Amino acid sequence: MTSPITAPAQDAGQRFAVGSLVRARGREWVVLPESTPELLVLRPLGGTDDDIAGVLTALEPVEHARFAPPSPSDLGDQSAAGLLRSALRIGFRSSAGPFRSLAGISVEPRPYQLVPLLMALRQETVRLLIADDVGIGKTVESGLIAAELLAQGDARGLVVLCSPALAEQWRAELRGKFGIDAELVLASTIGRLERSRMYGQSVFRPDRNYVVSTDFIKSPRHRDDFVKNCPDLVIVDEAHTCVADTGQGGGRQQRQQRYALLRTLADDPNRHLLLVTATPHSGKEEPFRNLLGLLDKRLETLSLDRGAGRDLLTQHFVQRRRADIRDDFRDDANFPSDRLSAEVDYPLHADYRRLLEEVISYARETVRSADGALQQRIRWWSALALLRALGSSPAAVRKTLRTRAGVQDADSVTEADAIGGRTVTDPADDESAESADAVPGALLAAGDTDPDAATLDEEDTARLLALAEAAGALAGPAKDRKLKQLIATVKELLDEGYNPIVFCRFISTAEYVKEHLDSALNKNRKARTYAVQAVTGELSPDQRVARIAALTEEDEEGEAPPERRVLVATDCLSEGVNLQESFDAVIHYDLAWNPTRHEQREGRVDRFGQRRDIVKAVTLYGADNAIDGIVLDVLLRKHARIRKATGISVPVPDSSENVMQAVLEGLILRGERPEYEQESLFTVESAAGKQTAELHEAWQSAAEREKASRSRYAQNAVKKDEVAQEVAEVRASLGTGEEVRRFTRHALTALRGVPGALRGDADGFTMNSEALPAALRDAFDTLLGPRHPRPVAFHDAPTAPRGEVALTRTDPVVASVARFVLDAALDDQMPQSDRPARRCGVVRTTAVAKRTTLLLVRYRFQLTLPGRDGVTRQQLAEDARVLAFRGGANAPEWLPEEEAVALLEARASGNTKREFAQERVEGILGSLESLMPVMEERGEELAARLLDAHRRVRGAFRDVRGMTGPARRGLRVDVQGRPDVLGVYHYLPVPVLDSTDGTTTNGEAR
Repeated sequence: MTSPITAPAQDAGQRFAVGSLVRARGREWVVLPESTPELLVLRPLGGTDDDIAGVLTALEPVEHARFAPPSPSDLGDQSAAGLLRSALRIGFRSSAGPFRSLAGISVEPRPYQLVPLLMALRQETVRLLIADDVGIGKTVESGLIAAELLAQGDARGLVVLCSPALAEQWRAELRGKFGIDAELVLASTIGRLERSRMYGQSVFRPDRNYVVSTDFIKSPRHRDDFVKNCPDLVIVDEAHTCVADTGQGGGRQQRQQRYALLRTLADDPNRHLLLVTATPHSGKEEPFRNLLGLLDKRLETLSLDRGAGRDLLTQHFVQRRRADIRDDFRDDANFPSDRLSAEVDYPLHADYRRLLEEVISYARETVRSADGALQQRIRWWSALALLRALGSSPAAVRKTLRTRAGVQDADSVTEADAIGGRTVTDPADDESAESADAVPGALLAAGDTDPDAATLDEEDTARLLALAEAAGALAGPAKDRKLKQLIATVKELLDEGYNPIVFCRFISTAEYVKEHLDSALNKNRKARTYAVQAVTGELSPDQRVARIAALTEEDEEGEAPPERRVLVATDCLSEGVNLQESFDAVIHYDLAWNPTRHEQREGRVDRFGQRRDIVKAVTLYGADNAIDGIVLDVLLRKHARIRKATGISVPVPDSSENVMQAVLEGLILRGERPEYEQESLFTVESAAGKQTAELHEAWQSAAEREKASRSRYAQNAVKKDEVAQEVAEVRASLGTGEEVRRFTRHALTALRGVPGALRGDADGFTMNSEALPAALRDAFDTLLGPRHPRPVAFHDAPTAPRGEVALTRTDPVVASVARFVLDAALDDQMPQSDRPARRCGVVRTTAVAKRTTLLLVRYRFQLTLPGRDGVTRQQLAEDARVLAFRGGANAPEWLPEEEAVALLEARASGNTKREFAQERVEGILGSLESLMPVMEERGEELAARLLDAHRRVRGAFRDVRGMTGPARRGLRVDVQGRPDVLGVYHYLPVPVLDSTDGTTTNGEAR
């Protein structure tokens, strides 16, 4: 406890120093930088920002206080020092290090994820394109930058622009991992938000945080108001969907609107802008340059093959493969070590193959009989839609034959090709699969662009109806061999302990697959052993989240989620959605006609945070389905070979769509049958073979250029040794996730909790809390809810289901345990059984050869941080360090910090009498004043180290090309007040007896 110095109440003219201890309202406080002589802004000693209060010195008595030394009778065991240190460090929310936000976030960033943060802090106005591979953790990387800029005061507010389907996930990530609360601004929420504002008041404020639908906010009605009141920090998710070239293509107008919005935001030179995408380059140079131009207009035109262009690009662009990260950071690459991919074929049933031939024949006849180029293209895309549906499922065929072809809305051949390409194929420049899982339709009805379609009704309508009936007869695993093979593959993966996601192209296929999978897996079972759910674009974003939660989280009654589960999904879940915590395999039920889509699907499980070391990806295809063979040979296998050879996922070149068109036209219109050879479906001499060879050659060249260009990007400017130095500093100050896990389990067990194993989480645990101290039980009920599951589940993860605990320093339950342990250690009037940590201890151990004393010391620092606006901001921070010396206090031999920290792991090797131990501690406590100069000197040394770290991170950024970062003057780190001695721990060597006379050879052991 603290011992207040006797002093009268201060008059309004006396100022208390920032960081000094005062006593007011019956407790001790720390004076914060926002204080004035008239109004003291105070934080309780050991408290959080939620407990900050203001005290008017003219009205309330305020006294100087001094932190009391420990009591020599307050003796603990060998773990007392470690528990107290951990409780103190976990409670810190304002670290003195250069990363101001890390003490307040719940995720422990991997070292490689700090690289974009280091790059950002070395820019005056942050402009970054984060283009790391799928699954590396771009959301964490951008969240780290946002949290840091907000904590520093360099940003007042934040807005994330994203797809509406990902908005809720972004809000949850910001809140759960970074402590950033944000409002959702969507078409479904704007009415409520507008009603909550005064008339004429904007929904947006520059000092608030928002997650906004890009498509909603780009509309003229809301755009101008948004631009006017937009916060000064903008994150753009899937940024590649916000740029377009001057050519035709699906969604071009929407892309241009998004680009116009971002261009306006980027024109403000003081606005921070983070662009996030795994596919910055779709194979088209113009959209890529437009994307770079949002960071710096010069990047639109500068040659990136020359020094000036490369140097400028390096400052703004970070792009890394997994291999890059494994090479540089090895054990800190927290994602699977391998992805096992396999192709599994199946033969078509004779009836299915017969239907396929009939559909191809129908397609050939209807296209050939078209009158004019426009009608021919409309019929071509309608026929291709039907063929694609047939390759997917009987259910998709029936739906397609009953749905009007969307391509009939086209007024020109160019527009027909644009609509067809967008709805039937999976073009490389298609920004999202959000609404692309509906069948495109093949029913040709009379209309303005195809008035003769009605003439097909009698004969051809009957033919289409017959095809629909034939497709319906193929449903089920008896004749749908693809479905039969899927059931076998899913069972095999489930038996191996995998939980797979099955990706389908169409909604109707996903529902069909879900129904049959559920029936097959749970056939002849009294209870549903396997859980199967389907998620498609028909569901709203909230409904998708709820559907996935039904598979992966406990229900409201506390029932555990099923251990064996299968998720059937369309490509509405192929981007941006985190599924890696609950699923670890992917099955491509339908082949995507774009390799990037396959990569995105597999990226849902093969990503940062996946706990399984090896994930699996299975591709199903028809062994005698010519269209599957074309897609595999022209696109998917070549993409896989390039990725395996180079480690890079390179988008397919623009010409792929033309090649696919030519190959499919050869098959459908001219009846050209591809020959199945070992490496290619086509002979080199054929037209299709030549076009395919040219495509593959261009693709390979693009891969080589991409591989070579990686060496120019910014990750080479921030070296791994530099990152390692910052990581070491962070861990020295705040500890690690492992320390949080150990502390929480040890402390609760010492407080009479009963630990148990947590199913499916080797590093997590459960804790029976019924015997915990009443104050902790009440805290658990308040934080988790009075009906929370018992025993309490503690998850080794950044977040946890409702009513459970995440083992992170910022989880409210973990923080309450740390606060309880710290408060109990400082209050010797509490019951001894409720005090697992003590402020003193004497331990006899083999870890020392000479008596050694360890001091747990808390320092306070005032940070003066200059902002880019020229205004300096003052912040108060704390740090805890352990100091140790050998010998007596009159002639101490001070140890290096790493040796002092190692003493915390010392285990007792013998007993020590209490009277002897108390006498030893009394002697040390009596010498604390003589040791104070060294403690203060260490504080100044720590301040100097912290200042160097701040300068290193925020100061001049110089690499081999001589680039420099922001020049800011006035950065200071000053020690505030005397250090607090929280604990004194004395370690004695184990006596070694001399067999000749019974004396000890190490006399100090007595």
